Amino acid sequence: MFETKRKEGFTLIELLIVIAIIAILAAVAFVALDPLTRFQDSRDAARWADTTAVLTAVKVDQVDNGGAYLQAVTDANAGEVYMIVDGAVVAGCDDQNLVCDTDVTDDNNCINLAGLVDDGYLADVPVSPNGTGNWSANITGYTLQRNANGTVVIAACESENADAIQVLR
Repeated sequence: MFETKRKEGFTLIELLIVIAIIAILAAVAFVALDPLTRFQDSRDAARWADTTAVLTAVKVDQVDNGGAYLQAVTDANAGEVYMIVDGAVVAGCDDQNLVCDTDVTDDNNCINLAGLVDDGYLADVPVSPNGTGNWSANITGYTLQRNANGTVVIAACESENADAIQVLR
């Protein structure tokens, strides 16, 4: 009399189970990959590369000039921390001290390293990747300190997954 017709396809319950399994797998993969930490690590890696490049440029310039530093480095007071800038030195060099691992000593303690670019030791003065701070050519997010014994320390103002990012020679 009546014929029952079998319908092919998935039931609603089957679809919900598959969607739930996919969502669980996606959540596990997202947590395992931890993209925020990966972004922070990549910004820290860029900061390490930049600090090393700047210090290498300062030291190669020193060797090429018979042991004399770039004039801006020579003029820096020993023991004081300076914000590296690209161009004219302006006030406000210590404005980002709240996010810096190493505080800039004074509001006017900026050091212009554009001479390293002009002399071909750097392609450009690096600017730190934005993390907590907002960096630009005016305030690069990198500091320089010349010690009394002649060593130079280049440091990144902020580090996200490292204790501190600084190189010394």
